[in-house]
Amino acid sequence: MQSALGRMLIRYTVYMNSMPYTTRTLRLRLKDKHSTFLREQAREVNFVWNYCNEMSFKILQREGRFCSNIDLDKLTAGATKEGLSLHSQTVQAISKEYVTRRRQFKRAKLRWRVSGGNRRSLGWVPFKASAIRYKAGQVWYAGRPFSLWDSYGLADYKLGTGSFSEDSRGCWYLNLNVHVTVRVAKPEPVQAGAVGTAVGLDLGLEDLLATSDGETVQAHRFYRDLEKNLAVAQRAGKKQRVKAIHAKISNRRKDALHQISTRLVKQHGAIFVGNVNAGGLAKTRMAKSVLDAGWSTFRTMLQYKCVQYKCNCAGVWFEEVNEAYSTQDCSACGARSGPKGLKGLGIRGWVCSECVTVHDRDVNAAKNILVRGLTHLAEGTPTWSAAGVKESPAFQAGE
Repeated sequence: MQSALGRMLIRYTVYMNSMPYTTRTLRLRLKDKHSTFLREQAREVNFVWNYCNEMSFKILQREGRFCSNIDLDKLTAGATKEGLSLHSQTVQAISKEYVTRRRQFKRAKLRWRVSGGNRRSLGWVPFKASAIRYKAGQVWYAGRPFSLWDSYGLADYKLGTGSFSEDSRGCWYLNLNVHVTVRVAKPEPVQAGAVGTAVGLDLGLEDLLATSDGETVQAHRFYRDLEKNLAVAQRAGKKQRVKAIHAKISNRRKDALHQISTRLVKQHGAIFVGNVNAGGLAKTRMAKSVLDAGWSTFRTMLQYKCVQYKCNCAGVWFEEVNEAYSTQDCSACGARSGPKGLKGLGIRGWVCSECVTVHDRDVNAAKNILVRGLTHLAEGTPTWSAAGVKESPAFQAGE
């Protein structure tokens, strides 16, 4: 299988004559001195949102039709001249976002955005690309400079639409869609055993993941480590302390997942991961451990880093593979001789009754995931025309 891998995997070489663009979302922390102004802007955003919500529902009752964002733009035209301090592009962005969410949730009327009280909505100020610009290390919006921790180097990007958003601790962030150059790549075969080989990943709770190479990464217990401190703060009624502990748990988890996913992307040319249903298991009694593991977040990190890491095309193949029966099938002979049922979940190692191969449960599952991924890749591997254009198997067959 590894020899076949050298023919199937792709190493990407840059073509400088073709520079298409893709979109990437950046999140940057703003300095706290801007919080007062942004909260005032957020109150006006809530006012415009609630106005769009009310008018859209009234038009639906009277005329039997849903408003488009163009209709709402006509109703809100001139609002910035009548007292609102919002940027005109922000008002249009609000109406567009409202229509998008109304269609998404298939509701005639959405929830009101609340500006005060214990149930207030977190601050949110959207904008379009023409309303923001970057100059001398600061972001300018509505005629004001905003200082931030520019960890990405915004001067190297073409800024797109985005928003200012507030978290539960009152910290504000700049969320930006930026245009990133994607370099068209030319395939070259990867030699077996070199950097760029494929790996299968089996996600778990005892170990965060097991690889087809036999490596296991122990799962951290970020929530359980601070669970006692969280309980003390909750009983004492210290709301800010509770929010800080939750933020610490989330930051530690994301940091660990970033380190693991980055290492895997740098070391391998293809990554296949099992499609474990994290959402379904989060509704069981294992919910605390499943959510603490962060499977969905980890797979999302792998996916976008395989396509593009630090704005350079990594050229790593990523795919989620059906992991059904991966723990029961022998990775050596293919016989379904592994432990079955609920009682078999506690068995971490077993011997195949057909070929007498000793297996670690998770590593064996990772090997099966790798084989299934490579098989699917071989059946649907794209080829490249003489002009350097990727052609699908269906295109080659004339379909």
